[in-house]
Amino acid sequence: MTTKEAVFPYSDQVFRPLEPSPVFPPPRMMLPAQDEPARQRLRQAKRLALFLLLLMLGLSLLALFIPSNLGGGWVKGMIGAAANAGLIGGLADWFAVTALFRHPLGLPVPHTAIIPAQKHRLGQALGRFVAQHVFTPAEISRAVKTIDIAGIFQRLLNDPSISLPASQAVSRLVPRLLSSMEAGRARKLVIRLLPRLMGGQAASAVIARALNGLVDGGKHQDIFTLLLHALRDTLHQKESQLHGLIAQRVSEHGGRLVGWAVGAQIASKVLTAINVELDKMGPDQSALRLAFDEWVRVQIGKLQNDPAHAAEMGKAVTRLMAEPAAQAWLKDIWQRLRSTIVADANRSDGRTVLIIQGFLGELGNMLGQSADMQDKVNRGAESIILNALPSLQESLSQFIASVVAGWDTETITDRLELRIGHDLQFVRVNGTLVGFVVGGALYAVLRLISNQIG
Repeated sequence: MTTKEAVFPYSDQVFRPLEPSPVFPPPRMMLPAQDEPARQRLRQAKRLALFLLLLMLGLSLLALFIPSNLGGGWVKGMIGAAANAGLIGGLADWFAVTALFRHPLGLPVPHTAIIPAQKHRLGQALGRFVAQHVFTPAEISRAVKTIDIAGIFQRLLNDPSISLPASQAVSRLVPRLLSSMEAGRARKLVIRLLPRLMGGQAASAVIARALNGLVDGGKHQDIFTLLLHALRDTLHQKESQLHGLIAQRVSEHGGRLVGWAVGAQIASKVLTAINVELDKMGPDQSALRLAFDEWVRVQIGKLQNDPAHAAEMGKAVTRLMAEPAAQAWLKDIWQRLRSTIVADANRSDGRTVLIIQGFLGELGNMLGQSADMQDKVNRGAESIILNALPSLQESLSQFIASVVAGWDTETITDRLELRIGHDLQFVRVNGTLVGFVVGGALYAVLRLISNQIG
């Protein structure tokens, strides 16, 4: 894999040249109303150039009627030569300017109507110019350094109108991500690495810190309460079955007579005693809860400070994961958990969206508070853009060429003439005036030389 592919693997798919299609025809440029002032200036410049051209023609005709002996022939010759040169210069420049946009007088003279005929080549040349001389590494690097990319990310991440749709989009990817994990080797890799990770000293310290955070927040008591409620609900649902089972055990061990006499009574007392004990565990400061809290903290301390205990836990997890029954149990739990996650991820107001949005918001806060993180983000973004630049330059060149190729020929010609035609008309004006002056000066020089020779 090349550096370009590693950094920007999908650039060829994302930045590909536009192709005409029957569904999406090539774009046709529109002429906005604000072009009217430019059109008016162009008409005025054309009138001025035409006026000078007609003036040269008039002076040329006037020179025919000037007496040859007036001023020793200088007046007639000077005016005629200057006017003829101005007329020729004006006509030549008119032909050159007109040939850029259309055929002069509608005649298909070769190498005229250059812009309509060379639209594709102009688009390619424009694309190459922009890509190679505007989007250069030096210019892009200079531009990126003036943009606070980290600040932009920080504002976007903290903007609910941005972070919420982004979180919803990421949430919708969760089911596909889970499916890809199940279909690939990720699941087997997790099963194989989990015991090793849990048995490692570094992982044990991380797990211990996480568990300490849960205990300090009282989350372990929430789990304990959840288990108590689940156990109480199970006893309530299975009460009749448990009642019969206890009575049966009394009959088996005490005889049928004892079972018949006191079996049902003993079963009722056992179930009542269990419910009473469960009720005692309910209050937050019950002795059993305090003992559970102490036991959890002791186990966390062993996990954090006793490498042998951590290694033994890893071995226990390994043995447990090797049991078919445990694997089936974990698979069943995973399927239930997966169904819950997928159902929640597909909801636009689910907890998954809230978790992702909270994570994005926290990331935005971290960006706003850490100058080092901002610098890393800015430098990383600059590096990614510069590494992807060769591919982007080629794609940009093709994009510009395809857009120009799709423009309507008549429209693009008209718009280009509006933009540069005003200056080109002054090329005609200057050509006429320069021709007039040079023609007159050349006549004078040649006349003087002729007189000297004569």
